[in-house]
Amino acid sequence: MSSNTSNSHSITIRKGLRKDLPEMQELFTSTIDEVCKKDYNPHQLEAWKSGAENEERWINVISRQYVLVAENGNQIIGFCTLDKGNYIDLLFVHKDHQKKGIAVVLYHEIEKEALKHDTKQITADVSKTARPFFEKMGFHLIEEQTVHVKEIALTNYKMTKNIC
Repeated sequence: MSSNTSNSHSITIRKGLRKDLPEMQELFTSTIDEVCKKDYNPHQLEAWKSGAENEERWINVISRQYVLVAENGNQIIGFCTLDKGNYIDLLFVHKDHQKKGIAVVLYHEIEKEALKHDTKQITADVSKTARPFFEKMGFHLIEEQTVHVKEIALTNYKMTKNIC
């Protein structure tokens, strides 16, 4: 039943809903586990994944941010969120659906939304894993950062893109 084609007809982009949260949280943790393990050690992965346990944070994401999900059939295979019209908070694609253009489609829809907010630039704090993707989308590095999650240091990058 699974397909390796990047047939965009089978992928639907829609607004995220409250009922999507458990599946989004599961996708978040499994993607970190599988896709980011080449860039972060096991302690860092565990600390990062612990963000899925913060129920209040996820409820805020779904209720206050612009959230798009990519669906294939009735499975969520990716999601992207825009906070305050100019900050990409989350962008994750299912480990089995990497390199198929899903993140590109989600990103372009999010950028369209940002343009409606009269913002001149979008910013994001991106992982080592996601940095090449964001560079491909035209983002530029502002600075390397060290963030601490549960006392574990993680490196990420503040990046920005002018969209006016």
